[in-house]
Amino acid sequence: METLVDALQKETVRVREVLEHYQPIGIASMLGAAFIEQDLRAADAAVMNGDVAAMLESYETLKQIEY
Repeated sequence: METLVDALQKETVRVREVLEHYQPIGIASMLGAAFIEQDLRAADAAVMNGDVAAMLESYETLKQIEY
Protein backbone atom coordinates (compact mmCIF):
# COMPACT_ATOMS: atom_id res chain seq x y z
CA MET A 1 0.00 0.00 0.00
CA GLU A 2 1.35 3.40 -1.00
CA THR A 3 1.59 6.02 1.72
CA LEU A 4 0.82 9.72 1.27
CA VAL A 5 4.54 10.51 1.53
CA ASP A 6 5.35 7.96 -1.19
CA ALA A 7 2.63 9.31 -3.48
CA LEU A 8 3.73 12.90 -2.90
CA GLN A 9 7.36 12.05 -3.58
CA LYS A 10 6.42 10.33 -6.85
CA GLU A 11 4.43 13.38 -7.82
CA THR A 12 7.35 15.73 -7.05
CA VAL A 13 9.60 13.62 -9.29
CA ARG A 14 7.04 13.84 -12.10
CA VAL A 15 6.60 17.60 -11.68
CA ARG A 16 10.37 18.15 -11.67
CA GLU A 17 10.42 16.42 -15.06
CA VAL A 18 7.68 18.79 -16.25
CA LEU A 19 9.74 21.72 -14.97
CA GLU A 20 12.69 20.59 -17.11
CA HIS A 21 10.50 21.16 -20.19
CA TYR A 22 9.87 24.77 -19.15
CA GLN A 23 13.53 25.75 -18.94
CA PRO A 24 14.47 25.51 -22.65
CA ILE A 25 11.53 27.75 -23.59
CA GLY A 26 13.28 30.69 -21.97
CA ILE A 27 11.77 33.94 -20.77
CA ALA A 28 8.26 33.04 -21.92
CA SER A 29 8.06 30.22 -19.36
CA MET A 30 9.70 31.93 -16.40
CA LEU A 31 6.46 32.75 -14.57
CA GLY A 32 5.08 29.23 -14.94
CA ALA A 33 8.38 27.74 -13.84
CA ALA A 34 8.45 30.02 -10.79
CA PHE A 35 4.99 28.84 -9.72
CA ILE A 36 5.99 25.21 -10.19
CA GLU A 37 9.15 25.72 -8.14
CA GLN A 38 7.08 27.34 -5.39
CA ASP A 39 4.71 24.35 -5.37
CA LEU A 40 7.65 21.95 -5.19
CA ARG A 41 9.19 23.86 -2.26
CA ALA A 42 5.85 23.72 -0.44
CA ALA A 43 5.63 19.96 -1.00
CA ASP A 44 9.19 19.43 0.24
CA ALA A 45 8.49 21.54 3.34
CA ALA A 46 5.28 19.64 4.07
CA VAL A 47 7.13 16.32 4.00
CA MET A 48 10.02 17.63 6.10
CA ASN A 49 7.61 19.05 8.69
CA GLY A 50 5.38 15.98 8.70
CA ASP A 51 2.36 18.23 8.04
CA VAL A 52 -0.26 15.82 6.70
CA ALA A 53 -2.76 18.54 5.73
CA ALA A 54 -0.09 20.43 3.79
CA MET A 55 1.05 17.18 2.16
CA LEU A 56 -2.49 16.49 0.96
CA GLU A 57 -2.81 20.02 -0.37
CA SER A 58 0.55 19.80 -2.14
CA TYR A 59 -0.30 16.42 -3.60
CA GLU A 60 -3.54 17.77 -5.09
CA THR A 61 -1.76 20.86 -6.40
CA LEU A 62 1.06 18.88 -8.04
CA LYS A 63 -1.37 16.45 -9.67
CA GLN A 64 -2.81 19.38 -11.64
CA ILE A 65 0.53 20.35 -13.19
CA GLU A 66 0.91 19.09 -16.75
CA TYR A 67 3.20 19.56 -19.72
